[in-house]
Amino acid sequence: MTANNNMGAAELLRKYLESPAGSDLLGEMVKMAAELLMDADVDALCNAGYGERSEDRLNSRNGHRERRWDTRAGTISLDIPKLRKGSYLPSLLEPRRRAEQALVSVICQAYVEGISTRRVDELVKSMGIDGMSKSQVSELAKNLDVKVAQFRNRPLDEGPYTYLWLDALFHKVREGGRVVSLATVIATGVNADGHREVLGVDVISAEDGAGWTAFLRGLVARGLSGVVLVVSDAHEGLKGAIAAVLNGAAWQRCRTHAMRNLLTRVPKAAQAMVATLVRTVFAQPDATQVKAQFNRVIDQLLTQFLATAEFLIDAEADLLAFSSLPTEHWKQCWSNNPLSVNRLQMTISATAA
Repeated sequence: MTANNNMGAAELLRKYLESPAGSDLLGEMVKMAAELLMDADVDALCNAGYGERSEDRLNSRNGHRERRWDTRAGTISLDIPKLRKGSYLPSLLEPRRRAEQALVSVICQAYVEGISTRRVDELVKSMGIDGMSKSQVSELAKNLDVKVAQFRNRPLDEGPYTYLWLDALFHKVREGGRVVSLATVIATGVNADGHREVLGVDVISAEDGAGWTAFLRGLVARGLSGVVLVVSDAHEGLKGAIAAVLNGAAWQRCRTHAMRNLLTRVPKAAQAMVATLVRTVFAQPDATQVKAQFNRVIDQLLTQFLATAEFLIDAEADLLAFSSLPTEHWKQCWSNNPLSVNRLQMTISATAA
């Protein structure tokens, strides 16, 4: 399967790999990819592969030296090849920040594109390293597949995962000679220690009940437990899957998604006013005042925007589910924005302390 519109999927993968939840996986992948790239670079300098007997050989290896590399995924210990004649310092280490970003791009883009030899070669050259051979690209692919499979299938033993966020991104792929739309689904939770964790990533043929149900059952089979609140948009298939698999968990309708749906029922000239009015519900200090302000907003909207008021009345329980939680968690639990989830991990950690 070859991606036809890869930037969306690559950006999604990059976003979660670069988050605290995916930092362990990213660190391992960066280390593995960097060392494979250095091996390819040294082979080119020596004009022969490692252990290869060749009359054209210009140099040979002389072990490794350790070099610590500070990256956004943490400090990585690299084994840098040494040469018998002269010295070797890989170009990816200097300048560090730009090279690191390029290497992350290699990993994310290459994995999404199915490790296209041509594409990987272009990305590697952008870091100042002469291209990789097909066998070296295959080795990179094999190792990436192993690392990602280990991450996706690992036991979820850091629970209970009190809060769970679910989201999906659609992208076009070429499959069987035709272009189809697939959904990359992702689950993020906050574990018992208050740390954000990407619990699962999968690709499903359609964002329907069957796909979401299978995805959630897979998470439960791996150890997902203790879910009190699930935050997502109002997709009917997803809602049904949550009710069927995570029995007993409350559901919070994502405020951002709900606001977009609500404003489609409001004339464009009044959208800013209505949006500001509805946001006042979420600015209250406690559950009692949230409910009181919600009723006042409904009363104001009934006179001019009946369809908007009816939408809010129907969605009340789902939009205000957050109000039963500790107030310090509210801002992070009424949306499935991953940046909000990141802030929640700090809040939960502080509360636990």
